[in-house]
Amino acid sequence: MAGNGHSRMVRNIINNLTEKQQRFCQEYLIDLNGTQAAIRAGYSKKTADMQASRMLTKDKINDYLGGLRADIANSNKITVEKVLAGLQLNIKRAMQEEPVYDQEGNATGEYTYHGSVVNKAYELLGKHLGMFTDKIQHTGELGVTIINELRE
Repeated sequence: MAGNGHSRMVRNIINNLTEKQQRFCQEYLIDLNGTQAAIRAGYSKKTADMQASRMLTKDKINDYLGGLRADIANSNKITVEKVLAGLQLNIKRAMQEEPVYDQEGNATGEYTYHGSVVNKAYELLGKHLGMFTDKIQHTGELGVTIINELRE
């Protein structure tokens, strides 16, 4: 399934994946839904969620997904800078007050503001900066005791 448009990195990783795994990765990038990607790639509906979860923990799958994402970004000339600039422009435009007109076209003295657009753009910018994360980082030592024998 390696096409001429793939980068060298992606072509090298393909050698370590089955065709079904490659298809899963390509399908996964459509909607980021692992279960549906597994089904579309030909895995059983009964085990698709388990298969997707298992595959998404494999380094070679994640490396291939990363390579495919890079290929997509390169082919579309998408850069982090371009995305961030677009979000900032969207915020600026959405924050502009727009006059409200009645049915005859007369200004009512009221203005609209697209707060939900602004909030979403700020949310995406914040995520990019790592401000909103569900991950919890633990620091410090973790004591582990290994018990070789169980006593009754």
